[in-house]
Amino acid sequence: MVEDKIILGIDPGTTVMGYGIIHVKGKKITMINFGVIHLSKLATHPDKLKRIFDRLDTLIKEHRPDEMAIEAPFFGKNVQSMLKLGRAQGVAIAASLLHNLPFEEYSPRRIKQAITGSGASSKEQVAIMLQKLLKFKEIPKLLDATDGLAVAVCHHYSKGVGEHNKSKSSSWSSFVKNNPDRKK
Repeated sequence: MVEDKIILGIDPGTTVMGYGIIHVKGKKITMINFGVIHLSKLATHPDKLKRIFDRLDTLIKEHRPDEMAIEAPFFGKNVQSMLKLGRAQGVAIAASLLHNLPFEEYSPRRIKQAITGSGASSKEQVAIMLQKLLKFKEIPKLLDATDGLAVAVCHHYSKGVGEHNKSKSSSWSSFVKNNPDRKK
């Protein structure tokens, strides 16, 4: 059976949120859309969260993805920034749940590793690799857009096994279930 699905990738943010949408059919990956949701001009954090929810709701209705992948917040020094970023991620996840859209999250390091082969790559290196892979003409000014695209591509390359499913997929019971011919 040939794989045929649309994946929405999200790079959460409270100033700019990036997104990317890809179509996977067999071994071919095609970019459908990518861009950013601008949040910096909104006065309050609740206004930003509402904008995130509304825009993602619209993107999901418009493109009808089969799965969503989101970058997990990384641990920074500023606790308030982390809390705000976590809320933005939570609102994005809530939008996917509203549409019964399964989601998975991936660490920034894992996303970079999947795209460039190095978990320490820069945003620019990730964007250049995606441009070569997906053949889009110009790299956007705001690299949050290519970061969202990277999350979607990482999800595809990871076969949907992110931070939530890692323990399930690597457990002994999962191995036995997925390899019935190896039992003695």
